[in-house]
Amino acid sequence: MAVTHGGNIFSVAAQAGVAWQQVLDFSASINPLGPSPAAREAILSAVDRIAHYPERTSLQLRERLAAEWGVRPEQVMAGNGATELLFDWCRYFGTGTIASPAFGEFHRAWPEARLCSLANPDSWPAEGPVVLTRPANPTGTLIGIEVVLRYARERTAPVLVDESFIDFCEAESLTSRTGGNLFVLRSLTKFWALPGLRIGALAGDVEALARMRPPWPVNALAEAAALASIEDRVHAAQTRAFVRAESGWLAGQLEQLPGLRVWVPVANYLFVETPRAADLTAFAAARRVLLRDCSGWPGFALSAIRVAVRRRWENEILIRICRECLCN
Repeated sequence: MAVTHGGNIFSVAAQAGVAWQQVLDFSASINPLGPSPAAREAILSAVDRIAHYPERTSLQLRERLAAEWGVRPEQVMAGNGATELLFDWCRYFGTGTIASPAFGEFHRAWPEARLCSLANPDSWPAEGPVVLTRPANPTGTLIGIEVVLRYARERTAPVLVDESFIDFCEAESLTSRTGGNLFVLRSLTKFWALPGLRIGALAGDVEALARMRPPWPVNALAEAAALASIEDRVHAAQTRAFVRAESGWLAGQLEQLPGLRVWVPVANYLFVETPRAADLTAFAAARRVLLRDCSGWPGFALSAIRVAVRRRWENEILIRICRECLCN
């Protein structure tokens, strides 16, 4: 079964004949507090730059990310979203193995990929390129850094670790450990709430791959927003505190409903097992609330939904809809 991406709020609104603001989107896990105020100001300040080409390799952004992550600028490749970068990496290294569960776009990039279990390191292949995820998407489980590092050291083939949601976690990132056969994919849209601008980065020994990519990977407004967001430590701290508290509240509310089993949350989404995943998703969609049906995820056969952690009033609407569906 193919895995589709969440976040189709505009097409759903158009089909329903309503404004997009009337759709609540729990299918895409974006910062519930929205973009940093500094990002909004930076975008406005950079508007006059759109009459000119941006820097060919997003050097300023790469230098800033390198300083943030403790690597060299040459080890950072910026792109038009993490999805673009993962497709480039997968094309460059050829078909390999995906440790499931993983972001659905990996399965599109590698349609012939072999599958193994992310939760079982003994199943990870000894040869060939491999993709791992921490925290896992959609379950939120977090494999340890030392487990990944030991695995990478014991092989020569490349290992890509998708850490698109790591900024929401208290856990340490692997980004500073990249190099050799170890690469880390980072999204700059989820934590900083910039998916409409499309921006991401790949860390590791990326020089050869970077030479094969076209110039101007990041537009001027996206780069300005990302640079301003990185500097906003207050917004980052508020986001982590909010998600930590609200995910606990939301998990507690969902666990009280019949037939739901909530996995321990570590990022800004909850993985909820339920035999009625399809029914619940359809019931919510009819009320313009989007959930992510995870049933049939490649290599991961559980009936479940994934829900983003959003603001309290939105989460209360989610709970009410789930109660109406499951308790009637």
